[in-house]
Amino acid sequence: MNIPVEDGDVEIPISGVRRAIADNMVRSKHEAPHAWMMMEVDVTNLVEYRNSVKGDFKQKEGYNITFLPFFIKAVVEALKEFPMINSMWAGDKIVQKKAVNISIAVATEDSLFVPVIKNADEKSLKGIAKDVNELASKVRSGKLSGDDMKGGTFTVNNTGSFGSIQSTPIINYPQAAILSVESIVKRPVVMDNGMIAVRDIVNLCMSLDHRVLDGLVCGRFLSRVKEIVENISKENTSIY
Repeated sequence: MNIPVEDGDVEIPISGVRRAIADNMVRSKHEAPHAWMMMEVDVTNLVEYRNSVKGDFKQKEGYNITFLPFFIKAVVEALKEFPMINSMWAGDKIVQKKAVNISIAVATEDSLFVPVIKNADEKSLKGIAKDVNELASKVRSGKLSGDDMKGGTFTVNNTGSFGSIQSTPIINYPQAAILSVESIVKRPVVMDNGMIAVRDIVNLCMSLDHRVLDGLVCGRFLSRVKEIVENISKENTSIY
């Protein structure tokens, strides 16, 4: 595309990483018919639980446990119940993947990398938190390898880290779906008894490839993720 360059404009060369991102995003939007849904999730118990353990965890493990591993763990549990979500379009067939490998988006100043937590369904919360920390550190230190970004079957995008409360993520081709975890905000909520309480609320936004998935299965999957997250507590959630 020939765009006129005027005095004062800045021309920025396209890096290999930026070109790869652009090509993959264009292919995803061009080939996969995107559909989208969102659910509100009450994470008050999760916030209380994570805040109660983060100090001891940091002292024992040497790194922070953020909210992201809790959401990844919930997604992994739901994927085992709804394995069709963990699928890919392959032209003349749909491939339902056995491995549950979770891609996570990690941004730098000028690039976006999507490293993969391999076999996430076999890992504890601590194991997932360790992988999140190590992969993010590799990205920011420039030590991420090609193998670190291979084999993803479903993507969890932490857009909430930027303060976003709603987004429409582009599917990480050739995966069939992507989930964005938005920012946790305090909101007044009408409870079952009719009283109003201030609760911690997060929006979970999901884009899906409508060739592979339909709203019914994705709605049930997202409802299950919501249920798991809302039931996270000290009593029934183990870090290790």
